Amino acid sequence: MNEISSLWQPFSFIILIISTIFLILIYKWYSNSMLTAINNRSPPSPPKLPIIGNLHQLGLYPHRSLQTLARRHGPLMLLHLGSVPVLIVSSAELAKQIMKTHDITFSDRPKLTAFDKLLYNCKDLASAPYGEYWRQAKSIGVLHLLSSKRVQSFRVVREEETKSMVENIEKFCLSTSSVKLSQIFTKLTNDVVCRVALGRKYDDGEDGKKFKKLLGDSVELLGSFFIGDYIPLLSWLSFVSGLDGKLKKVAKEFDEFLEKVVEEHAYVGNEDNKDFIDILLHVQKENLPGFSLDRVCIKALVLDMFAAGTDTTSTVLEWTMTELLRHPGIMHKLQDEVRSIAGSKTHITEDDLEAMHYLKAVIKETLRLHTPAPLLLPRVSRTQVEINGYEIQPGSHVYINAWAIGRDPISWERPEEFDPDRFLRSDVDYKGHDFRLIPFGSGRRGCPGIQFAMAISEIALANVVHRFDWGLPDGARGEDLDLSESNGLTIHRKFPLIARPALYDPLC
Repeated sequence: MNEISSLWQPFSFIILIISTIFLILIYKWYSNSMLTAINNRSPPSPPKLPIIGNLHQLGLYPHRSLQTLARRHGPLMLLHLGSVPVLIVSSAELAKQIMKTHDITFSDRPKLTAFDKLLYNCKDLASAPYGEYWRQAKSIGVLHLLSSKRVQSFRVVREEETKSMVENIEKFCLSTSSVKLSQIFTKLTNDVVCRVALGRKYDDGEDGKKFKKLLGDSVELLGSFFIGDYIPLLSWLSFVSGLDGKLKKVAKEFDEFLEKVVEEHAYVGNEDNKDFIDILLHVQKENLPGFSLDRVCIKALVLDMFAAGTDTTSTVLEWTMTELLRHPGIMHKLQDEVRSIAGSKTHITEDDLEAMHYLKAVIKETLRLHTPAPLLLPRVSRTQVEINGYEIQPGSHVYINAWAIGRDPISWERPEEFDPDRFLRSDVDYKGHDFRLIPFGSGRRGCPGIQFAMAISEIALANVVHRFDWGLPDGARGEDLDLSESNGLTIHRKFPLIARPALYDPLC
């Protein structure tokens, strides 16, 4: 026994020495970090670990974890995700400084792996670096697809696809079956965007199945976390996990699909009823001075319309109906408004929407409480700038937690309650002018597709609550409805929304 003890003593001493050195290094690293932060006048920052920084504090739902951290460290908070300094903004006033006061300084985008691979080396509108190409691409996108005039010209498409959705739900009424509303809303938004961008729907046959899978996989990958973006030395982990392989596979297959569609348009053409690809091909032929629109750029811009225009819109509808089912009194109030305006009509048109103030308030309240993309697409500081007395270094990534801002008790009374009436008493809007509600961002890099998305949301919701009375299957109560979230770039319900429709008879 004594021999064992005598053998163990040197090892114990060595372990003690190593532990002591390690603790000294940690202490010095922490002290230097704190000293650097003070000397540089950096924003408050939670303690970080070597190599990974604050990555371990993000959790499965970063918008919620960051809200919790901001309550401790303030609405302007500096994290270190690996080697990347990341500024987290969690208040309306600070969001205004980023997206308005210093908009030009924060108008660039970081180059992230998923966006780079899927969106043709960031040739799309959302992730393109700030510069002349982005300005020209935005001009084309807004002018030819997202302007008020163009959005209005797609009215027939929206009304036809909404009518088709209602007729599909009616079939479930006849069989007294429940309907997967999440699936119904996804199909609606996909069909509208397909007709507008590609000229036809892709919902049947092998092409339709492949397209839906590719679109779903793309949205999932755009919201995936690639460790190499923050710790380059660990980029190999994405290869080992299979994430990198899946990214390359989806990018290749989506490119082949879009190439086929663009080629069909280039060969056939459509002068009478031009869709977005027809317009882009026309712009390409015009060969605008100073702007080269090649085939890759066309595919990137088209893909952008799907990534931004389908998933977020269906998510808004999904969460809106979730809250209405949880709050029967609000559902009945909305139905009373919609049905009194529609009268004996079986289908609501966009002419009816203007007078539906409560409907617009319901959608606003959903956007506040369930911001589709809770962390707006990241920005990058182009130069050093001072915000609230703190120095922000060039190259810092900036995430604006729009979800936390929508639930900030400084800006909102009873922020956790679903109360559309608050917007009947307020002129707050979601168009980026009031920074208490910024689901689409604001400034130069704000989403230009607001009108397009909201036009679909309003007419779809109006028809769904007008034509049907809704309940939950198996006698479930609204207050028991599961509100669990998925994770990713867009926050869906974790479990699909299933409800039971009953046909409304205006004569009863």
